[in-house]
Amino acid sequence: MADYVAAIDQGTTSTRCMVFDHSGKAVTSDQKEHEQIFPKAGWVEHDANEIWQRTQEVVKGALDKEGLSPGDIAALGITNQRETTVVWDKTTGEPVMNAIVWQDTRTDKICDELAGGGGADRFRPQVGLPLATYFSGPKIKWVLDNVDGAREKAENGDVLFGNIDAWLIWNLTGGTNGGVHVTDVTNASRTMLMDLETLQWDDSILQEMSVPKAMLPEIHASSEVYGEAVDFDGLQIGGALGDQQGAVFGQTCFSVGEAKNTYGTGNFLLLNTGTEAVQSKNGLLTTLGYKIGDQEAVYCLEGAIAITGALVQWLRDNLGMIKSAPEIEDLAKTVDDNGGCYFVPAFSGLFAPYWKGDARGVIAGLTRYVNKGHIARAVLEATAWQSKEVVDAMNADSGVDLESLKVDGGMVGNETLMQFQADVLGVPVIRPTIAETTALGSAYAAGLAVGFWDEIEDLRENWGKDKQWEPQMESSERDKEYASWKKAVTRTFDWAE
Repeated sequence: MADYVAAIDQGTTSTRCMVFDHSGKAVTSDQKEHEQIFPKAGWVEHDANEIWQRTQEVVKGALDKEGLSPGDIAALGITNQRETTVVWDKTTGEPVMNAIVWQDTRTDKICDELAGGGGADRFRPQVGLPLATYFSGPKIKWVLDNVDGAREKAENGDVLFGNIDAWLIWNLTGGTNGGVHVTDVTNASRTMLMDLETLQWDDSILQEMSVPKAMLPEIHASSEVYGEAVDFDGLQIGGALGDQQGAVFGQTCFSVGEAKNTYGTGNFLLLNTGTEAVQSKNGLLTTLGYKIGDQEAVYCLEGAIAITGALVQWLRDNLGMIKSAPEIEDLAKTVDDNGGCYFVPAFSGLFAPYWKGDARGVIAGLTRYVNKGHIARAVLEATAWQSKEVVDAMNADSGVDLESLKVDGGMVGNETLMQFQADVLGVPVIRPTIAETTALGSAYAAGLAVGFWDEIEDLRENWGKDKQWEPQMESSERDKEYASWKKAVTRTFDWAE
């Protein structure tokens, strides 16, 4: 048998291929960024063709670095930015427009119209999600309503929809020459179009959103062989997981009550609720965690935060206060605290637990005393405070207080942030030896599908702890700071008309 499994990790800002051995250790990787396109305020797009090109390049690049061939790889998994919406012509293989990114807010009026008299939660019993610009369904409707000829072609099945997973699988398996049009349950659960119980497209919601069923991919398990990558010597594509579900899998959160928080472009805290879809009463999402072959689906509660790592990127690219993302920690350490400054990055509205699409970013508490070090610290603290709000909501929904938090993603190398996160949560924060668990999770799913690993419990042996941070902040100080944060959050409400 081949000695390795590979994963394509297609994220919001870059695409990476990582190759893992049987112990879950990364042996090679390659990564390339792609363009962020901002046509109007609140609009965020990607060039889906550029993403496909980068995907091919990083797979080849990762293999070449270690002198590997596709024959050395048992299976390929895919993990992806989830709600980002691609609509493409089945005959030409060309997208009808740029991909609409999950952060994009152009569908706010569509969401308001769909809410109607039923409110933002009218579809929540079926799909576990509130009506929000975040999800794919309203984005598909926007494309069909605004691109000439797209709706007619979609009704005939000549125009196809997919989140990035489906777009990549279709291209990898041949594209216009017999490409397989499938998605997995985790990605399907982010569209607002899949029933949580049946794991099939919901005909009544499709009708409400005017989305033709003929354009949708078939829904499959997260771990099964979908097809072969024709340009990589028939390498088997054995699994797909939305990026946050990939991290759940990579962190081996296989038991009810286990949770992880991923620190990336945004932050995403997921709690395993087992084979029961738990409906949130506190602003969280009910989502699919994973489905292995014919086994029962596993569900999660999720707290989704739109802007965390993206705020550091904004400080770098838009303001030029730092030259690279890691510099923010050094800048933040030039001061002892935030100087009374709080930064609420509601650039795409507020996600969990508020779900306010009309909110916009605010820096509150500014005085002449505040300098760039204080602002850098406020940027880091914003990630931790937003995560605390989600943890509070999750504790309320689950009825069980979080005892520790497993963390992963690009920002967990920032030790100042990790210590502050432990301080504001009042529980230990634990970083694994492999911080990029999103890619590892999709590699696990693919490996299970082809027998590279026998069962999910085998994967627990691969998980190891790198570092743990214990809370050091007094509870009285935490409560005082949290109250100031909450006050700053209220200043973002009802800003956009």
